[in-house]
Amino acid sequence: MSLYAVTDPATGEVVEEYPTATDADVEAAIAAATAAGNTWSRSTTVAERAALVRRVGELHEERKDELGRIIAREMGKSLEDSIGEAEFAGAIYTYYADNAETFLADEPIELLDGEGSAFIRRSRFGTLLGIMPWNFPYYQVARFAGPNLCLGNTIVLKHAPQCPESAAAIQQIFLDAGFPPGAYVNVYATNEQMATAIADPRIHGVSLTGSERAGAAVAEIAGRNLKKCVLELGGSDPFILLSTDDLDATVEAAVAARLDNTGQACNAAKRFVVAADLYDAFVEKFTAAVKAGAEGITPLSSVAAADRLQQQVDEAVAQGAHLESAGERDGAFFPTGVLTGVTTENDVYYQELFGPVAMVFKAETESQALAIANDTPFGLGSYLFTTDPEQAARVADGIEAGMVFVNGVMLDGVELPFGGIKRSGFGRELGRYGIEEFVNKKMIRTVR
Repeated sequence: MSLYAVTDPATGEVVEEYPTATDADVEAAIAAATAAGNTWSRSTTVAERAALVRRVGELHEERKDELGRIIAREMGKSLEDSIGEAEFAGAIYTYYADNAETFLADEPIELLDGEGSAFIRRSRFGTLLGIMPWNFPYYQVARFAGPNLCLGNTIVLKHAPQCPESAAAIQQIFLDAGFPPGAYVNVYATNEQMATAIADPRIHGVSLTGSERAGAAVAEIAGRNLKKCVLELGGSDPFILLSTDDLDATVEAAVAARLDNTGQACNAAKRFVVAADLYDAFVEKFTAAVKAGAEGITPLSSVAAADRLQQQVDEAVAQGAHLESAGERDGAFFPTGVLTGVTTENDVYYQELFGPVAMVFKAETESQALAIANDTPFGLGSYLFTTDPEQAARVADGIEAGMVFVNGVMLDGVELPFGGIKRSGFGRELGRYGIEEFVNKKMIRTVR
């Protein structure tokens, strides 16, 4: 079977196969992107490029139903959520189209000594390589491609092997929007071909969203070849509950934060740290709600993904954790569940569970809650619920993560920077900071 194939996770049926790229195909992709960078990028203004990006956003909106059906087939997401993702991707392109000229405007520097003037001019970085995952096929590409195409950077894009149809649909949108061949090039490449591409001197930077292992491999090759990279990797985000005036509403938020995309989101809440006085009531209500949530759950992205999660859960129970589960696994369909009694001696304590299973911990004090939240190799996002504004500010400041959401979940926005620290990677996407990663901040000093 080809490396790139649409396999319906609900049935295991291979719907369609796509040919894996040859070395000549990868060479042609890099050459086309390089040529477009030397011609189209240099001959267009920010406003002209932003207009094309705006059209990409419009086409995502116009084609959202078709785009939704594609990823529902590819990775099992519900049709409603799939269409919503296409809409969100369109909003990202529109955001950068609206703001690119402001974000990239010349920035004057106040001179401390001497005559003349100086300023920073933000200009293209070069040809970039993007390596994207399967869990949000449109959204992940949008937050990388939108700002960089406004800048004039050209893109070679390798999507996940299980997302070839959505990858082709995205490529067609860029062409239909009026981008010239080479500005954005989809390639069905292998990991080995990507390793060679990162080392290619025509590639100036690389952005990867994926696993720790993939991030470490990309960073190693990029560092060896003096290439800048942005890495958005895994997360085991804490949900800290210290106080609430509506436990039922808080439980509802907690379930939404855990089960979004069937738990297959890097920034989903995965570890729930609850104050001792709320712990028993929270566990009872949360467990019931998580188990009830199984009725609307979709399959994981693949049987292999379900196998990995099953192994982690089985090992957790074998090492002393207690599991409350909604039922038995059926292929890629994984039952929702809650793990309690997880200790630092349990391997899963330090792992990311990429699926609809939560871990809950009891904290006797605020400082212990913060210590549990930070006792992880990851540092992507976090959630904090408290009725005390001073406590909210204090604890939010102490959380070791790239993002903190206070008293709310599912609040991601196109204007809010996304990224993490520790083993969750480095760099930021979305918001103003998302356009600052692959940009040449050129200083120009003039003496009268």
